[in-house]
Amino acid sequence: MRIEADSLGEVAVPDEAFYGVHTMRALENFPITGDKVNENLIKALIQVKAAAAKTNKGAETLDADVADAILAATDKLLADPIDFENMFPLDPIQGGAGTSMNMNANEVIANMALTLMGDEKGHYSAVNPNDHVNKSQSTNDVFPSAGKLALIHIVKPLIAEIQKLMAALGAKADEFVDVYKMGRTQLQDAVPMTLGNSFHAYLKPLHRDLERIDQAQAALHVLNLGGSAIGSGINVSRYYQENIIPELNAVTGLELEQASDLFDATQNLDGFLQLSAGLKSLAVDLSKIANDLRLLSSGPRSGLHEINLPARQAGSSIMPGKVNPVIPEVVNQVAFEVMGNDITVTAAVEAGQLELNAFEPVMLYRLFASIEHLTQVLKTFRENAIEGITPNEERLAQDIDLSISYTTAMAAMIGYKKAADLAKTALKTNQPLRELAEATGEFTPDQLENVFAVDKIVRNARTPEHGLASFEE
Repeated sequence: MRIEADSLGEVAVPDEAFYGVHTMRALENFPITGDKVNENLIKALIQVKAAAAKTNKGAETLDADVADAILAATDKLLADPIDFENMFPLDPIQGGAGTSMNMNANEVIANMALTLMGDEKGHYSAVNPNDHVNKSQSTNDVFPSAGKLALIHIVKPLIAEIQKLMAALGAKADEFVDVYKMGRTQLQDAVPMTLGNSFHAYLKPLHRDLERIDQAQAALHVLNLGGSAIGSGINVSRYYQENIIPELNAVTGLELEQASDLFDATQNLDGFLQLSAGLKSLAVDLSKIANDLRLLSSGPRSGLHEINLPARQAGSSIMPGKVNPVIPEVVNQVAFEVMGNDITVTAAVEAGQLELNAFEPVMLYRLFASIEHLTQVLKTFRENAIEGITPNEERLAQDIDLSISYTTAMAAMIGYKKAADLAKTALKTNQPLRELAEATGEFTPDQLENVFAVDKIVRNARTPEHGLASFEE
């Protein structure tokens, strides 16, 4: 063990640890979730520290040899796998607005630099976590900026999976373009449509979700680096403020920009809020689609049984042969989680006070979970459910033939009351609706042909014109 000290006193730190006293205190104070900080956030923190060292070197506020030692350390840390045990062991939920995580990065970088220089860990005279690695910075501009970098990185696979799911749904809409079925409102028979209509309809909300998430991602590219503690830029050189973002762009390969008002940016977490709202909207829409698929595939003998979902695993430990809709069920569960995460993020954003929001750690923790879990569930939803759906065309045709929904079209010809009477009689006597309609003498043969011609009633296309066709056609 080695002994390190801070303003509160001395603390024993394991010899093999690259972290220091501040991290040790955080380990004692915040044993909350049992999880580790997201590795994308760790890498983003290291990238910010590298850009800061380059900028401070350019400003000549940091000795070139110290800056070079820091840069050598950040290069190695970014090249190596994340060592959670000896370097980054902290819990993602922590008090102090992310100070513990910021100091953890400072300590690890300082001790890595010392090691590469041949010095001993904890001997901070040559490279100091606060004076050198954290120079021109505060947790209050570093931590939210690193959080945004991490979110930008992990949201890209999510966007790709949304696009892949939309492509799969579009392919099903095309495949089922001529598969007719009964539409339902309030779970009661409505009017005919096609299975392709259903899958086409799923595309629209997903497209809106994609736009919302993409817009939120754009907001993440605006950082408050250079604002220091509260946005005033205390202890920050003009050179640093003007050059930190260009240096970070060079390190990350991104196109980031500095907020026009650093006071506002220190408090403003609209990007987190917008992203969380977009993720929640996606979760709601995915859950709705999953609900539909579970209902449409219900049975197989006593349910709707309009579609077949791929059988993925045995469904019961007691009922042989039972197969459950396990993939839509997991989609629902992830959706529920994401909706709850949005409440957490919203509450945490609202709880910020005066010049700082102290609750960014839990915001990022839940945002990371939402994004990563949605990304994975979108993939399994597409591969193990959507792409393998098949229609039960015989059952769908039977429902169409027995339906009284054709009275909707009749009402335009004979009036609502007479059409309703026909529907009641058909249901009561179980007679075919067409026979009853012919017996009334109210319809010409051509009118009845149009009424019961499903292909003329339903116009299915993935175009703005899809819907009911005119009987005058």
